[in-house]
Formats: sequence, structure tokens, C-alpha cells
Amino acid sequence: MTRIGGGEYRSAVASKDVVILQVPGPDGDRDVRLTSPDKVAFPALGITKREVVEYYLAVGEPMARALRDRPTNLKRFNDGVDGEPFFVKRVPKGAPDWVRTCTVTFPSGRTAQSVSISEPATIAWAANLNTLDFHPWPVRCPDTDHPDELRIDLDPQPGTDFADAAAVAMVLREVLDEAGLVGWPKTSGGRGLHVFARIRPEWDFIEVRHAVIAIARRVAARIPDRATVDWWKEERGERVFLDFNQAARDRTIASAWSVRGLPSATVSMPLTWDAVPDVEPDDFTLRTVPGLLAERGDPHEAMDDAVGGCETALEWYAADERDHGLGEMPYPPEYPKMPGEPMRVQPSRARNTDGG
Repeated sequence: MTRIGGGEYRSAVASKDVVILQVPGPDGDRDVRLTSPDKVAFPALGITKREVVEYYLAVGEPMARALRDRPTNLKRFNDGVDGEPFFVKRVPKGAPDWVRTCTVTFPSGRTAQSVSISEPATIAWAANLNTLDFHPWPVRCPDTDHPDELRIDLDPQPGTDFADAAAVAMVLREVLDEAGLVGWPKTSGGRGLHVFARIRPEWDFIEVRHAVIAIARRVAARIPDRATVDWWKEERGERVFLDFNQAARDRTIASAWSVRGLPSATVSMPLTWDAVPDVEPDDFTLRTVPGLLAERGDPHEAMDDAVGGCETALEWYAADERDHGLGEMPYPPEYPKMPGEPMRVQPSRARNTDGG
């Protein structure tokens, strides 16, 4: 019996390069194969695949709660973090029959069966496939067309850093409160911050994205020297970009507790609001987070108890459009042209084309 982070799993060596993990879950123990356990995932730190899987077992309970019933993209690093990663948006061949799935629809209209995380064993199984980042959709199965999570990505631009993102996040918290929403912050695992808010699944992706745009505009209007919603990089300056397009269909953000594919093995760490101004994101790593979880618990444990709606934010969006001519914003370049969307041409190029 091996105990990790307050949970337990049994392990038995099936062969030199295979370990069978028995991972407890809501439907009993699952046998999870750990292959090539000594394969190095983080060369600079000597972290092996086994350490990665053990980390995910240590945080399995709160991570499964964050991911539960969400179609999830797997960001796999088959050659470790020094290699080229790739996203898996469909259930890999050979998945155990207990790995749940659900259907998602991409912007193109095509559909796919995606992995649906339901228990820690599914996380461990995916980690054995060299998955580091778990990227869940903001929806739950079986209704994958109506988000139940509003997400805002605070992305520091060149010349800014995590401290700037933290300052913007505190203003975002105020705006979310005015919209009747409760924000839950976490580090991105890099230089930025993510803020999630639970919503009732009554609005489609376009409406939720409009709500995010309206909220982001209000933040930028209050601190224009520190925050921006400008889609084109040439206009952002040294400010924190509130990335509204992370709310678009098929755009995903690394989940809480995800290990990021960076040499330092940092983790996207859930935070309390009191902690946001003072934390150092580099302190949250694969090797430190299990101890922090055991000591402090899950800062986002009550997230599902704080469910709001998009009504107020959508009223703001309508008022911005009616009174100030601020309507739709550009979508990412791989998306089909969307109704009401402005031209996808960066301003300097448009001026040159017009002879300006």
C-alpha cells in the first residue's frame, strides 16, 4: 500500500517496465497501467513519469472535482518537456472501458468523442500517456453547448509580470461582484492568472463570450494604464490583456492542479483572493503542491456552491453596443467568420491598405 497526499493506491510490479496501480474511486478500484515509470519527463529536474503520475494521484480528489464530467483535451509530451507537445481532442485508441466520453462540437460543425474526466483513475491513466496539461471545456456532459463556467485569462504582455496580473485580477473581482458572479482565481502555471466563475448553463458560447467581453471592458475602463482588451498585440502596450477569446467554443484553459509543460514543473494552483497579491507562482510545483494541499486543503472546494448568471454582464454588452458602438470583437484566426465580427486585419495593415 502506498499513501500519497492523503489518498491511497496499491501498486504491484507486473514487469520491469510496467506497474499496475489500483486507484480507488466512486465505482471501486481501477487498475491503471504505469508504463516506463523511469522515463524522464522533466530533464532539468530529473522528474520521471512515475513522479508525474504520483503527483496526479496526490491531487486526484480536488482535480477530479474541478474536471468532473467535463470534456477534456489532453496536452501530451511524449518526449518530455524538451520535446514537441501535441493536443489530443478525441479519446485515444485503447482507452479502458471505464473511461467516460461525451460528444463535443467544434466551430467547424464537426463532432468528436472527447475524454470526460470522472475520477482520479482517469487522470492517472491520461498521465501515463504523457499528459501534463489537462484542458477542460467550460461545459459538462451531456450538455456541451451551454457553458457552466465563465473564464477570463489575464495574460501579462511584454514589460509586465505576474504582479501586474494580480493587480488587474483584484479589479476584475470587483467587476464580477457587480455582475452577480463569484470569481475563483488560480495561477496559470506561467506568468498569468486565470479567474473562473460558475454560471447556470442557460447561455450558449456566443452569449457567454459576450458576457466576458463586457466584464473585461469594464475592467480595462477602470485601469486603462494596466489592462486592455485590444485583440491586436501591436495595440496592447505594456498592459495585461484580458483574453476574451478563451471563452470561445473549443478554446480551453489548463485546469486547476495541472502541471504545465515548462522546465520548472510549475502547477496551475488554485488560490484564495487574500493570497493573490502576495504569491510567487514559481513556488507552486509538482514537488511542492501535494504538501500545500495536505496542509491547506482545496481553496476552490466550494466553487460549485456559488453559481451565478450572465444577465447583468449581457445587459452591459447591449448597452456598450447601443450607446458606444462597442459590439463584437475579432475571433481567433482559425474560426469561421462570425456574425457581426469586425475585419480580422491588424490596424497597421488596414491603414497601409487604405493608404493611411
